[in-house]
Amino acid sequence: MSRAPARPFVIGVTGGIATGKSAVLAVLGELGAEPIDADAVYHELIAPGLPLWRHLRDRFGEEIITPRGTIDRRKLGDIVFADASALVDLDALTHPAVVAEIKERLARAASPVVAIDAVKLIESGLADICDRVWLVTCDRDVQRTRLMSRNNLTPDEAERRLVAQPSVSAQAERADLIIDNSGDLSSTQELVQRAWDALPVASQPGG
Repeated sequence: MSRAPARPFVIGVTGGIATGKSAVLAVLGELGAEPIDADAVYHELIAPGLPLWRHLRDRFGEEIITPRGTIDRRKLGDIVFADASALVDLDALTHPAVVAEIKERLARAASPVVAIDAVKLIESGLADICDRVWLVTCDRDVQRTRLMSRNNLTPDEAERRLVAQPSVSAQAERADLIIDNSGDLSSTQELVQRAWDALPVASQPGG
């Protein structure tokens, strides 16, 4: 009887918007982990005509659909970050689809270590399939500045998005490690390398 393939060791990377999760994921990828970006998965799942695209259109209306047929993520964001009930509905529609797709990718993973980057890793239930949960944080002013620059937002728009983020204190209770990403990239790389070296030897590529 053939043996089932070994399950990969899963690192869940979470934290608020614009805290630098992508930078942590990139470093993990350089170290040998297979990265899965939940936001990128979501973006793929809302391609025109796909089931999630239809669900979002039906819930939030044609106003979120661009002339090209794609979902206007900024317009959708303006809606849900101004209405808590709309954000709850968005999460209820998107989380099951994204989680299911990520689980499928885990089953196909080629690396013994997989790193999942997700803002709502804990809230969506993805943390339950992770062997380690790393919480990325940064100074609130740094976070706001990064968000405004990255998404071309006004201070008020950025603040609404920050206020809607999951509670950092609640995430910290679930996290195995907290990475302060307020500094520069080299500091982040050093912190991630140290955390990587502390993982169980058997979980690391070549270990």
